[in-house]
Amino acid sequence: MSAIPSPADPAARIPEQPGARAAFLRALAEGGEAAAQALFGQLLLDGNGVGQDAARGFVWFNRAAAQGHLMGLNMVGRCYDLGWGVAIDKERAATCYRIAAEQGLDWAMYNYATLLALGQGVEEDKAAALSWFLKAAGLGNAKALNFVGSFHEDGWVVARDVAKAARYYARAAEGGDFRGMFNHARMLADHGRAEEALGWIERAGESATPAFVAKAAAFLDASPVPAFRSRGRTAIERGADRC
Repeated sequence: MSAIPSPADPAARIPEQPGARAAFLRALAEGGEAAAQALFGQLLLDGNGVGQDAARGFVWFNRAAAQGHLMGLNMVGRCYDLGWGVAIDKERAATCYRIAAEQGLDWAMYNYATLLALGQGVEEDKAAALSWFLKAAGLGNAKALNFVGSFHEDGWVVARDVAKAARYYARAAEGGDFRGMFNHARMLADHGRAEEALGWIERAGESATPAFVAKAAAFLDASPVPAFRSRGRTAIERGADRC
């Protein structure tokens, strides 16, 4: 979850080769450039071009956050949220997300809204969660668009409106969110467009997590849609094999 770089950002100038990229960003990070600190922290977290070290990544995210870098602060929250390089602390995660969200970062809005919706680190508040999801969705965040769709499909806070949910899922799918793609496929199948739906299921598999692929495959096997039962598992697993 990294921001699109401007020409002045390190990400616009880094080499393509992973090892060279890591060395380039480390030099800038050690020189105090906040954006490079956040990017180098991500490389350490992922083990991309450098040995994987979530604890060191956490340190670099904190250094970036201390300089007011919003994605760095969001990633400090992610580390606390998921236990990457530090003990899980949902309250600290929520605080980091909230501060970055209030300063306009869509990913922090999405992450803070998720904790509000689940009641993790903060008191559960689905109305506030929806408000933040809508703000992130307004900035084009595809995952937030999918979540707004879920609120409308399930009737959380708002009146149940499957047609509106379908529109949000379609926008999330077009924005590249694999959950949005899968939900969009469900809506298409409900309107007799199973062949089109299978295409979206395959695309979802290309970026979905292994856990999601397994869960989706089980759902498809039990689906009342004949095309999903016969070809859904093949479609999502074929997409997953491409990634």
